[in-house]
Amino acid sequence: MSTQVFSTAPETGSPADTRKRIFAILGASSGNLVEWFDFYVYSFCAIYFAPAFFPKGDSTSQLLNTAGVFAAGFLMRPIGGWLFGRIADKHGRRKSMMISVLMMCGGSLMIAFMPTYAAIGAAAPLLLLVARLFQGLSVGGEYGTSATYMSEVAPKANRGFFASFQYVTLIGGQLLAVLVLVVMQQVLSNDELRAWGWRIPFVLGALAALVSLYLRKSLTETATDETRKKKEAGTFAGLWRHKRAFFTVVGFTAGGSLMFYTFTTYMQKYLVNTAGMNAKTASAVMTGALFVYMVLQPVFGALSDRIGRRNMMLIFGVLGTICTVPILHLLKDVSDPYAAFGLAVLALAIVSFYTSISGLIKAEMFPPEVRALCVGLSYAVGNALFGGSAEFVALSFKSAGSESSFYWYVSIMCAISLLIAFRMQDPTKVGYLKDED
Repeated sequence: MSTQVFSTAPETGSPADTRKRIFAILGASSGNLVEWFDFYVYSFCAIYFAPAFFPKGDSTSQLLNTAGVFAAGFLMRPIGGWLFGRIADKHGRRKSMMISVLMMCGGSLMIAFMPTYAAIGAAAPLLLLVARLFQGLSVGGEYGTSATYMSEVAPKANRGFFASFQYVTLIGGQLLAVLVLVVMQQVLSNDELRAWGWRIPFVLGALAALVSLYLRKSLTETATDETRKKKEAGTFAGLWRHKRAFFTVVGFTAGGSLMFYTFTTYMQKYLVNTAGMNAKTASAVMTGALFVYMVLQPVFGALSDRIGRRNMMLIFGVLGTICTVPILHLLKDVSDPYAAFGLAVLALAIVSFYTSISGLIKAEMFPPEVRALCVGLSYAVGNALFGGSAEFVALSFKSAGSESSFYWYVSIMCAISLLIAFRMQDPTKVGYLKDED
């Protein structure tokens, strides 16, 4: 059966064409939101379910164990990036996105109804690990395919603005996860949250994933039959022809994703476990900060349409290198929630120079026949090695009594991203999506 294809050729600029493209972006991003909600619920609820799966040790060691499982999920991302990238390049972006969100649904349901350590012993953390590996495989495929799809359907004059909505919904998923936790903290007691309340968000995520699956069925395909039938479509041989771009993406993703996870998923634990802030207050601070961060993405995306993607990466590299250590040191001793909010927003504004263009700058560097594979796999490798391990590395340094070493680690990786950006050409001017205009 033939598939209706959304052409990436020059758009007509008519209101109907614009509406069609906006609908496609909204359809794709809705699934992206659900995927990331399901994935991040684990991180934000870990404070409550960690003792249920890892009952031995103090709070730091319990969080360290759950962070290790969180990081293990990232190790599946390269496999997911390869698997779903291949599906997207050979069989279409829409099919790949539908399968990935269905897998995320399964992983969330598994965690929601999983027995605890008290019920089945050591099998409990093992099953938790299996569920997270399953979700990691799903998210590994989600990023590359959704980034590719949204970049291909975005109007060429405003690609930065429209493609930035991938991170609007990615952050929106995080924000919804925090909001659900905040609501539960107001309704349920601490004992109820630890006993069974933490399961509720996983059930909600699984149900939302089914809604997303339905929405994604209506998306129009962007990959043409011609590109899908090419011999190199979705293959490592095709990827290797663009190995320089591939390793460039791995390099700047390392610093960008590390800083992103430091100031998003880890920050709530940092405010509680290091700054000594009340868990409810820390959740409220991060809810507000994430909302501002989400709103900033289209602003920074539009800025990239004016100044270029390379300049955005250069600014991120400079600010990330010189500001990370001071911000984390200030947050370590913060007592005023408003001060914590301001510092978190400042850090996230710096990260926005990277995240607002994260998917687009990668998509612009690869041709359509291997775009989803190259975007997904390169991102997943850098993310798995550095972004996904952020919490684990930070808590390891803390356990060893050298927490400040983590600050310098993040700063150094931002400096590496700066060097890579300095050497790369601006995809806005020489990228493959430009050739398809």
